[in-house]
Amino acid sequence: MKLRKQVTVCGGAIFCVAVFSLYLMLDRVQHDPARRQNGGNFPRSQISVLQNRIEQLEQLLEENHQIISHIKDSVMELTDTGAVSPSGHLPFRSANGSWVLPFDGRPTFLAVKPQDCQAALGSHGQADVQMLDVYSILKFDNPDGGVWKQGFDITYEPDEWDYEPLQVFVVPHSHNDPGWIKTFDKYFTDQTQHILNNMVVKLAEDPRRKFIWSEISFFSKWWETADIHKQEAMRKLILGGQLEIVTGGWVMTDEANAHYFAMIDQLIEGHQWLERNLGITPRSGWAVDPFGHSATMSYLLKRANLTSMLIQRVHYSIKKHFASTRSLEFMWRQAWDTGSNTDIFCHMMPFYSYDVPHTCGPDPKICCQFDFKRLPGGRINCPWKVPPKVVVEANVAERAHLLLDQYRKKSKLYRSKVLLVPLGDDFRYDKALEWDQQYTNYQKLFDYMNSHPEMHVQAQFGTLTDYFNAVYKAHGVAQGSRPADYPVLSGDFFAYADREDHYWTGYYTSRPFYKSLDRVIESHLRGAEILYSLAVANARHAGMEGRYPFSDYALLVDARRSVGLFQHHDAITGTAKENVVVDYGTRLLRSLIGLKRVIINAAHFLVMKNKDVYPSPRPYCASDCFFLLSTRYLVLFNPIEQERLCVVTVLVNTVRVRVLTEDGQTLPVQLSAQWGSASQMSAEATFMVRLPPLGLAVFHLYDSPDSPMTLRFAHLFLTLIILQKCNQSEHCMSRCYTNILSSLFWFFLKDSLWLFHLQSIKHKDDPQEVKVQMQFVVYGTRPSKDKSGAYLFLPDGKAKPYNQKEPPVVRVVEGPLFSEVVAHYQHFQQTIRIHNVPGVDGLSIDITTMVDIRDQTNKELAMRLVTDIQSGDVFYTDLNGFQMQPRHHHLKLPLQANFYPMSSQAYIQDSHHRLTLHTAQSLGVTSLESGQLEVIMDRRLMQDDNRGLGQGLKDNKKTTNRFRLLLERRSMVIDVVIVTFPSILSHMTNSFLNHEVLALPVLPKRRGIPPLQTFAPLKSILPCDFHLLNLRSIQSQQDPNSPSPYTAMILHRLALDCGLEAQNLGFNCTTTQGQLSVSGLFKNLDLQLLQPMSLTLMHSSAPLANDSSISLDPMEVSAFKLKLH
Repeated sequence: MKLRKQVTVCGGAIFCVAVFSLYLMLDRVQHDPARRQNGGNFPRSQISVLQNRIEQLEQLLEENHQIISHIKDSVMELTDTGAVSPSGHLPFRSANGSWVLPFDGRPTFLAVKPQDCQAALGSHGQADVQMLDVYSILKFDNPDGGVWKQGFDITYEPDEWDYEPLQVFVVPHSHNDPGWIKTFDKYFTDQTQHILNNMVVKLAEDPRRKFIWSEISFFSKWWETADIHKQEAMRKLILGGQLEIVTGGWVMTDEANAHYFAMIDQLIEGHQWLERNLGITPRSGWAVDPFGHSATMSYLLKRANLTSMLIQRVHYSIKKHFASTRSLEFMWRQAWDTGSNTDIFCHMMPFYSYDVPHTCGPDPKICCQFDFKRLPGGRINCPWKVPPKVVVEANVAERAHLLLDQYRKKSKLYRSKVLLVPLGDDFRYDKALEWDQQYTNYQKLFDYMNSHPEMHVQAQFGTLTDYFNAVYKAHGVAQGSRPADYPVLSGDFFAYADREDHYWTGYYTSRPFYKSLDRVIESHLRGAEILYSLAVANARHAGMEGRYPFSDYALLVDARRSVGLFQHHDAITGTAKENVVVDYGTRLLRSLIGLKRVIINAAHFLVMKNKDVYPSPRPYCASDCFFLLSTRYLVLFNPIEQERLCVVTVLVNTVRVRVLTEDGQTLPVQLSAQWGSASQMSAEATFMVRLPPLGLAVFHLYDSPDSPMTLRFAHLFLTLIILQKCNQSEHCMSRCYTNILSSLFWFFLKDSLWLFHLQSIKHKDDPQEVKVQMQFVVYGTRPSKDKSGAYLFLPDGKAKPYNQKEPPVVRVVEGPLFSEVVAHYQHFQQTIRIHNVPGVDGLSIDITTMVDIRDQTNKELAMRLVTDIQSGDVFYTDLNGFQMQPRHHHLKLPLQANFYPMSSQAYIQDSHHRLTLHTAQSLGVTSLESGQLEVIMDRRLMQDDNRGLGQGLKDNKKTTNRFRLLLERRSMVIDVVIVTFPSILSHMTNSFLNHEVLALPVLPKRRGIPPLQTFAPLKSILPCDFHLLNLRSIQSQQDPNSPSPYTAMILHRLALDCGLEAQNLGFNCTTTQGQLSVSGLFKNLDLQLLQPMSLTLMHSSAPLANDSSISLDPMEVSAFKLKLH
């Protein structure tokens, strides 16, 4: 009763203050003498200001109302649960069995404006070609197309070019994989450096020669080893237009497994290197080898101010369909774009491969004759048994007409009389001889064609942008604009098949250990970037530039480049040789160690109360370690941009733990065993904390006698051997149930055939229980002919249930902060945990699966969720953690064709519920039946799949796969749409999962530890639909290992589905229709520059006034250059 009175008084006081503020504002306006002189007429600008203030006040009143309602609900909940502690201490168990924790005292509210939900409801730009429709109409048959096996016979009339000659651009290139069969360094030493050295010499011999280059990781390594004369010669070739840098990323990134944070970061790293060393800006994208193409990549290239792009690896049936409709060139538009702002001109190569036999025209037997590296006497030849011939005066006419016939046939697949003919392959042009063979013979052919007007052709070497510019010119449009009648396309190009039923869907999961490691390091990199930028800005503000270790910037650069290298389409994909994978892993681990040092140095500076004593010895434990009895401080870093209410677990070497906040409040602690295996344990302490956004919070840990806030819980062991004596009677099976109760969920687990798995989920306040059965299944591979490998998934039919002879060991933990069930099987250990905390952490189920299939042969282990959600044949997967893409399960396609990449989440839904599986690592996912979601967790394959690797997948490691399972109730019925978004809760769940709290233990020192204080960098909260993708210190133009005074702030405005029931997120969540005041964002820092930039910082707009608000549309990713001091 007393608490209710306090709530009423508090709420009334807040309301009175708000009303009184409004009265003062109106009174001030009424008595303003300047306004009196205007005869009572307000100037229009002042009326606008007043309207804005009234709107802000209305919002504050609404938020106050929500706070009061929340307090009231909390009081009612305490009353309803009969929450009266028998001993007067908290936490304790209520009458209904749920745990009651100390009241957090921080009521929160959710205030999402209706206008900020329109992205999910509004109209979207219409595309002429929607890839979902293409999949629906195609038969995906594979009839023999003649010389173009996967296509059709192409014919033309001889006079078609009489009035507009065919323009041919032959584009020499060399595809250099930064690691695949050899390591990055070995490739550079053996081949790449020779390609670039020969390029400098051979292009200079004739100004008509052209070349394109893509991978900046290799180019920068060559530049660093080249002398000043080679550098100048290379710069001259680039500035003269003979050599074009295409895409300009650190690598040619994979587009299935890579997260958009890393895709952007490697693109920035490449572009920043180009800007500093060459002063050039790439115009065209070149992606000939990624195994399928994502719409995310086209958006990022557009935001980086590229005007055109090229793709190659697309399903052969889709290529044939696009060729038959002359749609191989199109404007690629994002499905969620309400206009045409995201359009980028895209060229799709029509044939099987990017090698020379498949690029001049439809007949590889003829095209191979024009790959002059295959001249007789060389190391490679033509499989079609007709070798190339040296072009001489006696045969030039016959050779030119034969080649022109292929050019004309290929040009019939496109809408312009401009033709692109790539000329290259993997690691080509590493010998001076090949440069002479290709350029000399082709120049003779060009000279003959161009000197014979009756052939109606103009042929030359060109760069990629030369080609695109000619297309735009032919249609009379500006660079990057849509030529008349060219189609607009939306969607993506997964899954990829290059022939027959050979779907490249295995690599979505191959080597999951490294996919998981990559995401851990990405999160550390982002956290280190943010803390470093804040520490440097605060050091400058305090006049301590000379005392802060700015040299840590070199560690950031190293990590950016290691992570960037791993985004390569043979690295994160898991499709490189075993020794190459080890090399990637070694680089990532080295970077992780460096990032920990950056984080510790920045945290040490930022939490010191008295910075005058800085630098003092860093008393932080540099890696995971136990809290010793004498440990005093624990610093926790929250890397997300919102306040975070969550549980934190740390290892301790004592069971007598007491945890205090900075201001001395004792926190409830749950002590439990930490199991290294089914029988090995140590201790861990779990407690609930509230952390400031992007902040560092300080806590005190003591070795203390028993505290009512510290609860120890024994584990309940269930070996389940007794079940062998059970029959299947209802009474016996009821003993095999375990019900885990928390304040938000009940979930039910059931043992059947020794499988102790999730059965259903029920929200406490929802009368409907949703069936969510978890099953484990195993795929084999085909018994003969082609088999699964690193790239391909070729199963031997439907999956079979996972079975083992011995019963699992099961541990059950129940406590006030979390409850969990851990089941140990022969090939995996699964932990299902529920957190009993308000907010994001408590609204989903935490699933961790430790997989170890090292004793298996040609097996793939999958986790399947079987529900009663009526999802039909539709499910949704994310593209690169950036956007959601609807998928259809097609019975006309083989099983393996229905798998898709899942970088961060996948969901199924009906008119009542949405079930989302969030993931902390990229894996392959599908829905083979209505109500199902299935994810492949690891693959062990003993053979190569004939795509060039020459190895199977036999280097498996024990791998932890981490998931969050989120069940949401729909409050608004929607139809199946091509544009879909996660809810705000789903976005935050994914953020919590992928950006864990970093614990920095402070070790005791003899000389003591300087006083520490919480560091909360934000002066105002970010709207909760804004994600701070990065706060990246920009490199100095003079020294690449030092920071400039500028920082890049990269923001992503999330699009929200507001049709799912809103939940208490545990923090104050408001939206602002995309508006953000940057000047009022950072505490104790002055904003001296606010300049909009292109995504990779190469193109700038005019600086904004420092007090300006910036504005982002839903889904928009934008970069700004800041100067913070």
